Parts: sequence; structure tokens; C-alpha cells
Amino acid sequence: MSFAGVSVVSAGSMPQGSAMIYSGSSAASRDSWYHLLVVEGYSRFKDTPTGVLIKGCSFQAGGHRWAMKLYPNGCVPDDAGFVSVYLFLDQADVARHVMLHLQFSLIDEADKQEHARIRAIKPCAFSGTGPTRIWGRRRFIKWEDLEKSGHLKDDCFTIRCDSITAEAADAPLIEVPSSNISEHLSHLLMTKVGADVMFEVGPETFVAHRCVLASRSPVFMAQLFGPMKEGTMASAVQIQDMEQNVFKALLSFVYTDLMPEMEAEGADVVTWLRHLLAAADRFDLQRLKSMCEERLSKHIDLSSVTATLGLAAQHHCHGLKEACLEFLKVQSPEDLRGVMATSDWEHIAATDHSVLNELIAKLASKV
Repeated sequence: MSFAGVSVVSAGSMPQGSAMIYSGSSAASRDSWYHLLVVEGYSRFKDTPTGVLIKGCSFQAGGHRWAMKLYPNGCVPDDAGFVSVYLFLDQADVARHVMLHLQFSLIDEADKQEHARIRAIKPCAFSGTGPTRIWGRRRFIKWEDLEKSGHLKDDCFTIRCDSITAEAADAPLIEVPSSNISEHLSHLLMTKVGADVMFEVGPETFVAHRCVLASRSPVFMAQLFGPMKEGTMASAVQIQDMEQNVFKALLSFVYTDLMPEMEAEGADVVTWLRHLLAAADRFDLQRLKSMCEERLSKHIDLSSVTATLGLAAQHHCHGLKEACLEFLKVQSPEDLRGVMATSDWEHIAATDHSVLNELIAKLASKV
């Protein structure tokens, strides 16, 4: 069962929710996937009139675009006092019906999420138009039952939507699921349950779990558990010289081990990647550092090569340095002279004497 992301809806965000879709979610399996809908501020939802809809943001799964819809107080008067939840085919350009076995459950109801049980449910036929664009549960759970259960935590609960295509229903009954620890940890970061450390990055505050951070980074280990340990929920750790979106991306990697979604476009992507690489080196996250090197190596051009080469030298990125030198090796003499005439190149040559020697060796190999 592939993970197809997490959406968050809040009583304060009606009628439209927000979504956090993690890297790789658009490649969710065509045969089977699941999506999580986090509902925040349950106590405020109880004043919602019947028929009021809250829609989570769209997500990609199984080759189509979907969204989850929630009626906190039922979609019709007969369902008042119940939570109604639906899956919505959020596109009209669908040539034929999409047949899905659907199951809605609360996140820790593992028995309801078994493949064999989901396959036994009659499939729903989704189409791009009309009433069959949406299927779900009118009476998913009654308010009083939710309140008595252990599923409501910190005024928040999470609904899981599992989907298996009808074409995949004949698959083997026993299937070993792929690891989903990254999705569980992502959910932990998003909901902030059990968070015990706070960071201040400029004007923005982030909360996290010190054990998770320490297990991933020796720098966080020393900072949070060493002799000079710092940071509690009452006294925040100050993160200096780092942009808020870079620290947010770094936290996302710590919890998921995946390359964070880029919060930049065009030329800003290179700047964002450089800052993220520096942050990864600062907190000794070698896998993230390598990911940034690999992405930056695809953005090398005449305008950026000296800055990228300087970054590689500063943070001991051997692979990225090689990529820059290989790029310079194939440039024309005129372009090469232009690069070497810049102040950035003069600074690199003065601080890392090996760069010039290595470039000369590469140019000599062309002869």
C-alpha cells in the first residue's frame, strides 16, 4: 500500500483545508494507496451546521487527482451528530470509470486496513462528472463514540482512506507491506504529538521531538543531550544564520529521510539548494548533503559554476567539485577566461589552491 500524502483540515480554515504532500507521493502505486486526513480543532467543529463541507487539498494517486471531503456535522439533517467523510475524484477529464475498493478508518484501526478486508468491499465506480465523482461514508462515526474512544488526541483525530483498484483485487491475499516508518514520523511531526523541544528561526517557531533529532544527527545529539544541552518547550533553541524555509526542509528530511519539496522556482532553486546543503553540513546530515550535491550538479552553468565550486570547496563536497571542474573542462577558451576573470574565481583560487591544479590537470587531459 503506497503512501499518498497527508491533508490537514482545521475548524479555523473552513471551508478549504490545507495539505502537506511529501516527496514521492505523486508516484503512489496505481493499484493500491492510502491518504491521511488530519482533523484539527475537533471541539470547534461541533458548532458546524449540518451540510457544511470542508475539502482537503488535491493530491495525486493511482494516476488521478483526488481530494477528501469532510462534513463535521453530517451532510444531511438525518446525519446530524455524525462525521461524514468522502473521497472525491478532483478532475473531469476521465475517459472511463475508475473502480476502487474503498475503506475509511481511523489511523490506528489496523484491522480495518488489511488488504483482504478492503478487497471484500464492493468497488465504487468513480466518473469525471455527476454524482459518481464522490463516494464515502455518511455516518463514519458518531460524535459521542469518537469522544469515548481513544482516537481523539489533543483535540485532533486522523482519518485514513485506503484504496485498491478493482483490477488489483485478484492479487495475492498475503502481501508484506513496504516500510511506512517515514509516513508515521511525518505524521508525528505534523501533528506535534509528544513534541518536547522548540526552535526559533527568525520570527518563526518550530516544535519537534528531541529523540528523533538526536537519533539522526550527531550535532543535534550534542546540542540536545550533551553537557551543554539546551532547549525545552518553555525555552527555545535559537537557530542563527538560517532561513525559516531551509530549517523546515531540514526537519522534513530528518523525519522522512526523503529529499524535501523545493520551496522555490527557477533561479531561486539553486540558492535554496545551496542553503540546504550548508544546513545539512552544519548538522552532519550526510545523506541530505549528498542529495543537494546531486541536485546542484544538474544546475551548473557559466553564471553559477564559480559560486557552486566555492560552496563545494567550503563544505568539502568532492563530487560537486568534480562536477564543476568537468563542466569547466569542456568550455571554450573564451568562456573559461571569462569565468577565471571573476572575483569569485579569484577568491576560490586564493582559498583552495588545489582547484587550479585540478583544473589544469583536466584541461591537459583533453590534449
